[in-house]
Amino acid sequence: MEKILIIEDEDFLRDILKRYLEKEGYEVIEASSGEIGIKKFYENNFALILLDVMLPGIQGWEVCKEIKKISDTPIIMLTALGDEDDEIKGLELGVEDYIGKPFKPKVLVARINSLIKRKRISSLEKIGDLEIDRENYKVLKNGEELNLGNKGFALLMYFILNKDLVLTREKILNNIWPLDFEVDERVVDTQIKILRKKIGEGYIKTVRGVGYKFQEVENEKDII
Repeated sequence: MEKILIIEDEDFLRDILKRYLEKEGYEVIEASSGEIGIKKFYENNFALILLDVMLPGIQGWEVCKEIKKISDTPIIMLTALGDEDDEIKGLELGVEDYIGKPFKPKVLVARINSLIKRKRISSLEKIGDLEIDRENYKVLKNGEELNLGNKGFALLMYFILNKDLVLTREKILNNIWPLDFEVDERVVDTQIKILRKKIGEGYIKTVRGVGYKFQEVENEKDII
């Protein structure tokens, strides 16, 4: 069953959306704030996220930025602002769709179904001997599934989305562990070491004194 995350502080609206989406066969996870939403995102695999712009604490824009840094999970922004500039801002951040309040739940559900259908078609990616199934948060190497865990998958996706770019340890830390202030840069090195063992040594290159870079290779065994 595909999961949808609703990040919305209005209880009444969350309840309505949940009922409609459950009728469509989706499992719904709720979050009443941006902080809770980010936590739920890291704990689950979602087919789509409904995200309110105006939230207590971390605003919807910041939540969107954090998610889009490491994931291509479709996001629909919900807003009562009715401001064209806000719609443009959302689209520039990579939001797939934007709907203003009030809206008809049936129309929103139709948009959700359409986005998820398109995502199913484009969710598979082949890189060297790796096959990434974004929809199901799975990575296969030579046809065998790798157990990366949520953080491992998020780290790999962050590298892929920033392919051929040098990423500092600090940048990786701030994007993969944005709310965990007890984590330091040594954790980055440890997690990358674990990830390399699972996907192969050739994909993630160490840039001495700076950080790391992900490179696409035909066969990671051919990399020295």
